[in-house]
Formats: sequence, C-alpha cells, structure tokens
Amino acid sequence: MPTVDVKRDELFAALNQTFTDEEFDELCFEFGLELDEVTSEKEMISKEQGSDRAVNASEDVIYKIDVPANRYDLLCIEGLVQALQVFLRKHNAVQYRRVEPVEGQRHRIVIHPDTAKVRPHVVGAVLRNISLDATRLKSFIKLQDKLHQNICRKRTLVAIGTHDLDTLEGPFSFEALPPDDIIFTPLNETKDFTGRQLMDHYKGPGYLHLKPYLQIIEDKPVFPVIYDKNRVVLSMPPIINGDHSKMTANTRNVFIECTATDLTKARIVLNTLVAMFSMYCKEPFTVEAVDVQLVDGTVRTYPDLAYRTETVPVESINRKVGINETPEHLSSVLTRMCLTSVLSEDKKTIAVTIPPTRADVIHACDIVEDVAIAYGYNNIEFVLPGTCTIGKQLPMNKLTDLLRMEVAQAGFTEALTFTLCSRADVSTSLNHPIESVPAVHIGNPKTLEFQVTRTTLLPGILKTIASNRNVALPLKLFEISDVVRKDETADVGARNFRQLCAVHYGKRPGFEIMHGLLDRLMQLREFQCSKDGSGYCLEASSDPTYFPGRCASVMLKGTKIGTLAVLHPDVLKNFELSLPCAVLDMAVEPLLH
Repeated sequence: MPTVDVKRDELFAALNQTFTDEEFDELCFEFGLELDEVTSEKEMISKEQGSDRAVNASEDVIYKIDVPANRYDLLCIEGLVQALQVFLRKHNAVQYRRVEPVEGQRHRIVIHPDTAKVRPHVVGAVLRNISLDATRLKSFIKLQDKLHQNICRKRTLVAIGTHDLDTLEGPFSFEALPPDDIIFTPLNETKDFTGRQLMDHYKGPGYLHLKPYLQIIEDKPVFPVIYDKNRVVLSMPPIINGDHSKMTANTRNVFIECTATDLTKARIVLNTLVAMFSMYCKEPFTVEAVDVQLVDGTVRTYPDLAYRTETVPVESINRKVGINETPEHLSSVLTRMCLTSVLSEDKKTIAVTIPPTRADVIHACDIVEDVAIAYGYNNIEFVLPGTCTIGKQLPMNKLTDLLRMEVAQAGFTEALTFTLCSRADVSTSLNHPIESVPAVHIGNPKTLEFQVTRTTLLPGILKTIASNRNVALPLKLFEISDVVRKDETADVGARNFRQLCAVHYGKRPGFEIMHGLLDRLMQLREFQCSKDGSGYCLEASSDPTYFPGRCASVMLKGTKIGTLAVLHPDVLKNFELSLPCAVLDMAVEPLLH
C-alpha cells in the first residue's frame, strides 16, 4: 500500500477541525485507511541518518497514512481533504468541469508517426489561473512521484510532464527522433545535451533517482520528445523535462502532458492530477481542454473528466453487506464516499454516479464495498451462517504431512528451497539439454538465479548441501513440495506436481539407505514388493543425471513414479560437491490411490 506523508497541522487546518491522534486513527479506520505512524521530519532523519543530521530539521508532527493502492485520488493532501470532508458530511461531492479557453482556440498536441516505436499515446490539459505557493508546488510534485511509482509502473506505462505554459507557445508536437538529433537543456542543468549525452550523464552518481528510468528508452533507435511551436523542448519522456518550462511557485498557467504506452492509464493519471489541483484555480474545479491530433488526423479532447452511472439493486447491497437498511439510508451512505446516488421511482435500485477521480470503481461490487465502508464494518451485526459444513484437510496435503513426519523420523532433515531457479539448474547442471526439459520460463526474469520454475526438487537440495559442506557427514536432506511442468492438457498450459526428493551425501553413496527409505514409505502405504504389477519394484534404467549402472526406476503397479540412483560425478561437479550422493526422487500423488 502506498504511504502518504502529511503534516498534521496543515491537514487539520484544511479540514477545519482538530483531532487527537487516537481520534484521527479511528477516522482513518472508518474511511478504509490506516494511520501507520505519527512522527516528525526530525525523528525520521534521526532514524535514517543519525541525530547529528537532524539538528535543524522540523519538529512538525507528520502523519504517515497507508492508502489503498487503487485509490489514486488519496495520494496527496488535497485529495485526502476533499474525500474526508465529504465523508464527514461537511461538503458535498465536488463537480469537475472541462472548460474552453477564454481567449483563442484550444491548445493542440500533434502526434507524429514515429512515436509508435516508443510511446504511442499522449494526453494533455491546462490548469488556468492557478494559485501556487511553495507548499502547494511541493505537494504537486509529490503527487506526480506517487503516481509514477504506482499506476504508472515507474514510468513504463505513463510519464507525466508539467510545464509553465507562459514560457511556451502552442501548438505542440509529440515526435520520436534519433537521440543525437535531440538537443536541449534538461531540468536543473545549465548547458545543452543531446539525448545520447543525457543518458551517459544520468548514469553518474548524482542522479540515482533518474537512473532506473534510463533503461525504458536507452536501447530504442528513437527517443520521444515534445516540442512547442518554436522548437523548444518541453520534455524527453520518460526521463526528464526541459529547464525552459520549469514550474515555480509563481507559475500561473500549467500545461500538463502525459505520454504513455497505455492510453487508459494515461487518462486516469491526467484526470487524477487535474482534479486534485484544479481546486487552486481561479475558477475552482475547472480544467481547460487540450486537443490531441492522432497520426490518422483524428482529434480527441482531454481530459475527459467523464462521469458514468452504475445501477445497483437495493436488495443486492443489503444481502452482500449483511444489513437490512432502507433505500434512502443506503443512498445517503453512498454520498459519504463521493458517489452521488439517486433512487429509482420504485425504490428498488440506486443509480450511482461515479466521478472521474474514482477509477477504482469498476463494477457494482466496488459500490457495495463503499457502502460497507461508509456504513461501518463495526456496525454490521454478527450472524450465524445459513449453511453448516465440516471442513477437512485435502487428502494430498494430509498424505504430505504424514510423509514429512515419517521421513524426518528416518533421520532426514527437511529443506525448503526456492520454487524458481536458473535454466542451468534444471538442464545442463543435470546433464540434460534445456530443450528436453518441460520447464515454465519466466518472461522477464530479474536475475539469472530465477529464470524458470523448478521441474525437480533435486537442484535446490544439492545447492543447500553445497552451502552446508562444513556440517558433519553424512548429510541427509529431503523436501516434499510442488514442482511445475508444462502440460498441454491443462487450461493454463502447465500443472503442479507434488514430489518427494531425498538425498544422502557422504563418504559412501548410501544407496542402500535410500532403498530402505523407499521400502519404509511403501510399507506405510501397504504396497507389497512385487514384480507382477500388483505392487512396487525397481527396474534398471539409465539417465544422464545418474551414474551408469547405479540407476533404477521406481515402478508402482507397472507405472514409473520415480528414480532411485547415485548421482553422476559431472552433476556433483556442477553443484560444487566432492562426495558421492544417492537420491530418491518420486511423485507423491500415485501413493494417494
């Protein structure tokens, strides 16, 4: 959940009401938030950097409030104040309006075709005659940062640019050019850079806050850039704005552009940003429209600030929340969540108007949730369920727990290893080509250690042994857990399989010990040793993972369910082991039946 830092005194002044810390904590709970911490700037710096650095820091009380990840309208003090005032019934829900310019035509952004290679979408808006100061400007910038980290997915989906409109001249063009053709002075710099030079410049130690975004466009043949009529660079998204249009506390007209790979996310971000700060405009809660000309010549106008209506049955709300309230009361409750509602003539349904700031309301069930929040979860009476059932453990999990206990009693220590591993772990390290392994590959692995889902428990146990070679020998480890393998018959193309893997590592392989473990497990399941297909037996087999002549298939009623073998020396070398290993690797599910 995102955390919003707000100064207590500023928040109470905006709400025109004071609370004790306990009272505000209770208010947050009632509204679906959480007061995570009460602190101060001085206290935070002391914890993070030491008391010496906090000597001159402010001691103003700061509330750290945890906000639901999909409530983008609560990521700044402006949104919190608007929402809490409506919740406390001090004000009605705000009505946002898109207006036309008082003089001249709308500003226009023209999209060029090459932008499709990097960031194909752009939306824009103008906040006209806005009244900013240092505190409001800081809040404006912090909201952008919160949106960038949240819905914008660290600028990969959307990048926000805000500019002093009085320093620019429309129309604007959204282009994609070779990096060396883009030349401008970036924000807070004093000289010009090309796009390529800027990438190298921001890799320096003083720009750690920008370094994570370089990879988004660094390898692209063209970089996105926005120009005004005079070829002044507004921004090179998603990296940096130009210094020419830098906003200050004296800015009176703000031009906002959001470039994106996801148009829906861009619309939500723009609506949120302008809705929160249009309250400071000369005509509050109004936003000046901007036209965007697409590559095919089509013109769309933003922000849309679209209101939509969802109809919800009264009976459905009462049933799902577990209450029995009148339609009038439910309608009144919804208004506390900034959702204007109107009863139908027969009072069986409620028409709920969803504002552009509530992008989290997608379905009727979201409206029901808001009813529960505003009604108060603590006010919902406890009732006994209408049906009576008896729960029990799944047979597979019950068998797994019993097997864990028995293997542990046989002298083995349980290990718990990662579900993800490298491609080499399940293929070349086990003397198998990767093409022959039915592994599920991760589309964008973050590290080489986590590239595929494991198809066997063996690599994880061998790596555990390699990390514990200083422990007294022999090492006897086991794990019973799921592996994942491709399965074309499954609806998702893969399936989980419950496996048991036990390893004996010492000066002697311990094949006979693993054989004894197998016999014990089969005895517990009452399977007899038999070669006529009625019980279990061992059959000689070969596998590149195991030593030739020391590998046997575990057969149960004529079907192979596992392997009992001694590891091949090359496999031991691949996992940096020097002593022989015996392995029992078998499926658990066949033991269930």
